[in-house]
Amino acid sequence: MADALDAVEAITDREARVLAQSQALAEQAERAARWKAERDQLIVDLRTDGVSFRKIAARTGVSLGTVQDVLRGHSGPWGTRPRVEEEGSRG
Repeated sequence: MADALDAVEAITDREARVLAQSQALAEQAERAARWKAERDQLIVDLRTDGVSFRKIAARTGVSLGTVQDVLRGHSGPWGTRPRVEEEGSRG
């Protein structure tokens, strides 16, 4: 895959290079959601099979935190995470 990206960057005509980059970005965006869904499902399946968080992270090539987020059902930016109320802070 890196060879294909290198080939795009090697296009000497600026306009053709930018067009190829735009097409590659559009294709990547389309596939990213499908690939993420497949990865997340594998993480859930591995955990269901009793595989440890750390082994799941190693087998899927993601961080331990990503595994935990997927299993908690959250995988967005930090700012969108629900706040945890501290003990005694409720009215």
